[in-house]
Amino acid sequence: MSVRVEALCVGLPKPFNGAELSAIDKRPVEGKVMIRSFGLEGDMVADTKNHGGVDMAVHHYPHDHYAGWGEWLGGHPLLSGPAAFGENLMASGLTEDQVRIGDRFRLGGALLEVSQPRQPCWKIEHRFGHKGMVARIVKQHVCGWYYRVVEEGEALAGDPLERIEAGHDGWNVSRLFAKLYDPGHKATREELEDIAGLERLSAEWRTRIRRKLGK
Repeated sequence: MSVRVEALCVGLPKPFNGAELSAIDKRPVEGKVMIRSFGLEGDMVADTKNHGGVDMAVHHYPHDHYAGWGEWLGGHPLLSGPAAFGENLMASGLTEDQVRIGDRFRLGGALLEVSQPRQPCWKIEHRFGHKGMVARIVKQHVCGWYYRVVEEGEALAGDPLERIEAGHDGWNVSRLFAKLYDPGHKATREELEDIAGLERLSAEWRTRIRRKLGK
């Protein structure tokens, strides 16, 4: 499977909510950009406690969801611009039910591996000025996901994002997110044990599941 990346987007920390900073406001890069183990060059993280690191190096939010958000919100100017959800990759044709944990994708000279779903937070609602968005993400499983960078390399807007290796069978991003966040799809102990054994799931999430199993 291959889709076209419409834009590669980066952002720097800016005032967001009083004294708090955020780099959710990202803009497309012109020309080639180097994708390193920590993410796209020129992109930074403000909240290093909850964001960033090698397992959250590159954020992908499906552009496919924008139309649904537009209907639900009654339209919003952010949806007509780039990276409304703070994503690094803007692309259509790949959604959470089509992408498995551990899937590997070639983008330009970089090799990316799906590491975990994106955990939604209040910053999305603050950016859009609309309550209830996190609850909708949890219910619809429209969370997006992160990649770790297996091989560094340059990429360019317009490059194909091509899946070259399948990840963990049976565990797409949508299912994993639902089992951990949606009360209507609560994971069984057997499922939690299966999740804890997903080698390509981010270390932090696996540790979190093991702690849950230990209680």
